[in-house]
Amino acid sequence: MKRVLGKSGLEVSAMGMGCWAIGGPWTFGTPDDHWAAGWGQVDDAESLRAIQAGLDLGVNFFDTAANYGAGHSERILGQALKGMRDQVVIATKFGFLINPEKREVRIDDEQILANIQADCEASLRRLDTDYIDIYQLHQGSYDIEKAPEVMAELEKLVQAGKIRWYGWSTDDSDRARVFAPGEHCTSIQFDLNVYRDNPETRAICAEYDLGGINKSPLNRGILTGKFDAESAFPEDDIRHGINFREGPGAQRLEQLERIRSVMTANGHSLAQASLAYIWALDERMVPIPGFRTVAQVEENAMAMELGPLTQEQVTEIQSILAE
Repeated sequence: MKRVLGKSGLEVSAMGMGCWAIGGPWTFGTPDDHWAAGWGQVDDAESLRAIQAGLDLGVNFFDTAANYGAGHSERILGQALKGMRDQVVIATKFGFLINPEKREVRIDDEQILANIQADCEASLRRLDTDYIDIYQLHQGSYDIEKAPEVMAELEKLVQAGKIRWYGWSTDDSDRARVFAPGEHCTSIQFDLNVYRDNPETRAICAEYDLGGINKSPLNRGILTGKFDAESAFPEDDIRHGINFREGPGAQRLEQLERIRSVMTANGHSLAQASLAYIWALDERMVPIPGFRTVAQVEENAMAMELGPLTQEQVTEIQSILAE
């Protein structure tokens, strides 16, 4: 299965690989208030094997960010794709201050505009590439009034050959609409999964011929069905503190049980069905499930062989969840 990422014409696999988890542990926030933002410990050798498995199974689209592991994810991805640059599409993100030595990422919106050029050069070095296919603003709540200035700097990077296209990673449709008309804007990245839709941003993608890059398609792993009431996460995992016994965590598990039979009716696993749901929902969407192991990549990539859910399944799932 293939998708075209908006007006760029970039042909990508219908499923990309989200490279957040392979960054390993790191913290995010301010000097006075920061928290775990990685997905726990990671095995770099397994990450490299997993990326190769994805390539072998037809995946050609990889999404990372400067802050994932404070640069570590970009370095691992660059190492894995060495010698294959013309066969893949790489998206990365900017907008935060990173300290690779301390594995710290800090927020400072006042420096975003001034740092764009230097941030791009740093990502190019870590990715070991001469250009980035899609360069995305990562600060999803950045001042909407300053966004046009960021776009102007991104157009300069396009003219310099450092990037080919750009986008914004934001769940806010008003912000998406500001970027959407940009000459070389080709995508918006936003949360989209069985539990959470964003019809406003999907409509903007259709209106401006943009691709939708969908983060959290598996709702941080909940939609895989591998968690239960006793599941817990280590302190260096961003999911630390999720309570599956009560509250939203428990509600998600209960909802999953109610839609399980519908999602798996055509032979999909829950993870595969979650990706297939997005493909059936909107042909412009490209989910980017995260991964840490070869087995996870193999299961996710097999969804492309199975194809989208039917519209009847989508309607039934939505009806059940709306009850």
